[in-house]
Amino acid sequence: MKKLGMIGGLGPESTIDYYQTIITKYQERVGSKEVLPELFINSINMYRVFELIDQSNLEGLADYLVEAVQKLEQVGSDFAIISANTPHIVFEQVQNRVQIPLYSIVEETYEKARELGLAKIGLIGTKFTMEHDFFKTPFTSQGIEIVVPTTSEQQYIHQKIVEELENGIVNQATKQQYLHIIKKMIQREQIQGIILGCTELPMIIKEEDLNIPQLNTTEIHINRIMNLMFS
Repeated sequence: MKKLGMIGGLGPESTIDYYQTIITKYQERVGSKEVLPELFINSINMYRVFELIDQSNLEGLADYLVEAVQKLEQVGSDFAIISANTPHIVFEQVQNRVQIPLYSIVEETYEKARELGLAKIGLIGTKFTMEHDFFKTPFTSQGIEIVVPTTSEQQYIHQKIVEELENGIVNQATKQQYLHIIKKMIQREQIQGIILGCTELPMIIKEEDLNIPQLNTTEIHINRIMNLMFS
């Protein structure tokens, strides 16, 4: 059984979701609730990550994440993941500087979109994920169009992620506004699906809320993790 190393704390709420869901899926795989997977979590500072990106200090961000992965290497992780979308802005730089393989939430989400045959997809997440190209490139390079909200909509989405979701707060007024933004994107851009490009978004947007496919990046990533643990 391969041991997972997870960079967590990005933020704490989604780290809890990853951990609990991995346990549930692991127990389902082995057919017993009396066993638990052995894994390692290195919880780092989400606000430090945001600060480095705000400063356009991507080299500093890569250094911070490399150090975090190296600690997971030292304790015996066979592979590692970063349990958030935004830090994947330096994913390749980090992978090139560590010894164990990393598995990208972005690449796994692209594979899911391809599997579903989607040609035009909306993307919501932190401002960094929506503004930068790191999430969009795997899709657009293969002919899948990625659409993001308007600038003012992006500001609202990001603000509520940081102020509410990252602190475990699920506000129904925020949920309704999020859904309103997505429905406007459906009408305005004719998107065929929506990427929940922040690992906290599944706290507030549920499958039954929309009539288009949702690419839940957390769930997609965890499914890949389970296959790797049992490979």
